[in-house]
Amino acid sequence: MVAKLIKRKRRSRKTRSKIRELEQYRLSVHRSSRHIYAQIIAPEDNAVVASSSSLDPDVRKLINDKTKGKKEIAKIVGESIAKKAKKAKIEKVAFDRSGFLYHGRIKALADAAREQGLSF
Repeated sequence: MVAKLIKRKRRSRKTRSKIRELEQYRLSVHRSSRHIYAQIIAPEDNAVVASSSSLDPDVRKLINDKTKGKKEIAKIVGESIAKKAKKAKIEKVAFDRSGFLYHGRIKALADAAREQGLSF
């Protein structure tokens, strides 16, 4: 378990250093065993511009008994963060998956955000 965490932290360090060079807004994603979180972070001062998660009241309204699993919830969060980014007039971001593999819920969130018009 510890080795897995160390590998994830190493991958996240590499990604974040590259994004820092690009000086772009960053779509940072974190997942736990039950929930998924997404934030758009400004490059200048690391301030959170927009955020969404499976715990947000707006997202909770969209999640109902018919929602099958975690991937569908990740899609809803991806759509929500993309809408909030558009409202903040952000069209292009760099995708920071926080060292998680681009697979499953992370991929579902990214695809949903792209479908809503966010480019990365």
